[in-house]
Amino acid sequence: MRAAPREVDEIGLGRLEVWDLEPSEEILRRLLTDLFEHRWRELTFGPLIQGSAWEITAPGPPKRIGYLDGYLTVDFGHFHFHLCIGEHRGSPGTPASPELARHRRTSRAYFYRRLNADGTPDSWGLRLLNGRGEEQMTVLFPNPFLTDDQKLAPAPRWERLGLWDDIRQRYLGLEPDPRDRSGRRMLHG
Repeated sequence: MRAAPREVDEIGLGRLEVWDLEPSEEILRRLLTDLFEHRWRELTFGPLIQGSAWEITAPGPPKRIGYLDGYLTVDFGHFHFHLCIGEHRGSPGTPASPELARHRRTSRAYFYRRLNADGTPDSWGLRLLNGRGEEQMTVLFPNPFLTDDQKLAPAPRWERLGLWDDIRQRYLGLEPDPRDRSGRRMLHG
């Protein structure tokens, strides 16, 4: 974990301030279970890749969160997803090669805030990348510039940064940052 962010340009996301998170099975399992079990109402999630943005919201709490062969499964009933966050071996009949297992597993995880052209934040989230640097999933945290139905809010609602503040404190040991509340609007979508 690091206390100070580093600034990066991420294709498709823009200029970000990034706080790396150790991509260990234990940390990711605890974080993702906590987010999807207790904070599912507040999340928008899915892959955000060139040419495609899946901005999914949960229809209700998960029916089940399970773990098998390195994969965390979050099951909402009518849909579910799997994320390879731990040691993956495959089945006895079709074992995964070490190379394939490394490719599938989360190798990089980070919290981020996206910066506008004026340097103020306008989006907050968590991103997971596999062993080849391909995106597995982005979790978008509640945004003070958007309403619950993802429309532009008439004025920022800073209380919507509660989840971001909580996650930063619990996983990075950081207190709320006044910079998160410095923007006036979302300048790009």
